[in-house]
This record gives sequence, structure tokens and C-alpha cells, in this order.
Amino acid sequence: MDGSISSNGAKPRGRALFLGNLGARQVAERLDQAFALLRDSGVELLPKRIRKPRDIGKIIREYHKSVDYVVIGGGDGTLNAAADALVETGLPLGVLPLGTANDLAHTLGVPADLAQACGVIQDGYTRQIDVGCVNGKHYFNVAGMGMSVEITKRLTHEVKKRWGVMAYLLTASSVLRNLRPFSAEIRCGDEVHRVRTVQITVGNGRYYGGALAVAEDAAIDDQRLDLYSLEVDHWWQMIPLMLALRTGKLKGRPLVRTLHGQEFQIVTRRSRAVNADGEIIAYTPASFRVVPKAVRVFTPRGPNPTAGLSENVSETRVPLAAS
Repeated sequence: MDGSISSNGAKPRGRALFLGNLGARQVAERLDQAFALLRDSGVELLPKRIRKPRDIGKIIREYHKSVDYVVIGGGDGTLNAAADALVETGLPLGVLPLGTANDLAHTLGVPADLAQACGVIQDGYTRQIDVGCVNGKHYFNVAGMGMSVEITKRLTHEVKKRWGVMAYLLTASSVLRNLRPFSAEIRCGDEVHRVRTVQITVGNGRYYGGALAVAEDAAIDDQRLDLYSLEVDHWWQMIPLMLALRTGKLKGRPLVRTLHGQEFQIVTRRSRAVNADGEIIAYTPASFRVVPKAVRVFTPRGPNPTAGLSENVSETRVPLAAS
């Protein structure tokens, strides 16, 4: 399809595959509103409503030659289900933050307000971002093992629907009371770190878990992964770390190991589940790597100090409105 920009500034024809997860919090009643906002602005839409996130990749692959970009309404789990297909097809992604935590939207600086999020897509400015990859499966925000897996298992749809983003804090508090450290070997280049830990997190973006930061300077387009390991023995040792987990200021903290790199390998004595973007997607032994500039996403124009994006990165405008 023609993706050029005309010299007189007029927007050429474009078409979006519009996907919404009816199972995500707030989505069912707000998808129609988002559809109307984009349609009324002149964006041509091909709507596909989905009830199972695992169907998203199949739909994107099926229609990728018929559209210019993809708009997804839902949460981070829904976006995770689209990651592989977006990397494969190269279609730009517009995010409508209609889930519980909306960590990718937060990292990109996409507003929580639906009309403003639609405005970001209508403006048509995009940036290339990295994705993480664990055992061949792509993810946007963070992947981890230990506490995060237990939280994922307990964070049911019903719990998230009832408590919203507070569900993460309430579930984490429950998991903390039953901390069980495990042994792992972390390999980064020529370095080998043997640890006893309750949580290993490997971040690609900055934000996760609704209110946490993997590292204070993490950016989703910095072409690196940020790893931390929480090496505590008792739940009460986590208390002084809670503020650091919210701000990402973990480097140099007691009982915390931080590493940065483009690739990590993690081996455990017994196979352990790995969750990413709130979904269990792999098991150890786990190989992590960053895939630079893998997906193009719609973002607000200009710098945003609270977003997890690098500064002084060029933006590109893409075709949006139907002529």
C-alpha cells in the first residue's frame, strides 16, 4: 500500500485494522466510542472484535496486506499477544489503553484519556521501539520469574475487574507472605552470576505492574535490557525496597543485583515459568535478547519526561486519514 506523504501536507489514503479485546477491563463499552472517534476524524477502519487474545496474531497476519497499521484496544496482555505478528509484518501500532495497568501506554506517553489516545493516532507521528524476546517469544514491557509468576497466577480477570490497578498491590502483598527463594545462574556475556533470589526481572520498557519501574533510566528504544534480582530471604526485607521498585532506583541498593545488556541467559535447577506483560509465555532455561527498532508505534509528538522513551529521537509521520 502507498505509504508516501504528499509534498503539500495532505494525508494520503490509509487503512487501520481495528482490534479490541472484549475480555479486557472497560473495553466492551468503550470500543464503540474509540471506533467513532477515529472514524469521524476520517480514518478508514477495518474492525475486528476478538474474545480470545491468542487470536490477535492470526488476524494481523491474515489482514496485514490489506491495511497500513493496526489499532489495538485492550491491556498489556492483549498487546503481548500481538507482538510476534507486529514484528513479522512491520505494521505500525496504535495503542488504546483500555486494560488495567496499561504499562506500554505509560511507557510510550500515550494518555489514559480515550479521546486523547485516539488523537495520538490521528496525528500520525510514530517512533521505532525495541522489543524483548525470551525463548523466541516477543514482549514489550518486562519478563520475569519468581514472585511475578505467582502474582500472574493469582491475578484473575475477576480480581482485576473488581480492584483495577490496586489488584497488583493487593496480590503482591499476599504473595510476599509466602516468599520462597530459588537458585539461578545468570549469564551476561563472559560474566556468570550465581544467585539465590525471589525475583528476577528482565525489562525492555520502563513501566510494569501498574506502578513500578524496572530502572529509572530505562527506555523502550535504548537497545538494551535491564535486569534486576531481588536477593532477600525474608518478606520484611522487601519493605525498604518498595519505594525503589516504584521509582526504578535500584542500582546500589542492598540485596538487589542490577545488570544491563543486550542478551541474558538464565538457568535454574528445575524448570521455572517466565511471565511477560502479565502472561506466562516461557520456561527456564531462558534466553533473553533485545530486538532493536522492531516495532513502529504511534506516540505523542515531542519530549515527555515521564515516558520511557529516549530523547532526541526522530519521529516519522505516517498516512492515516482516508482521502
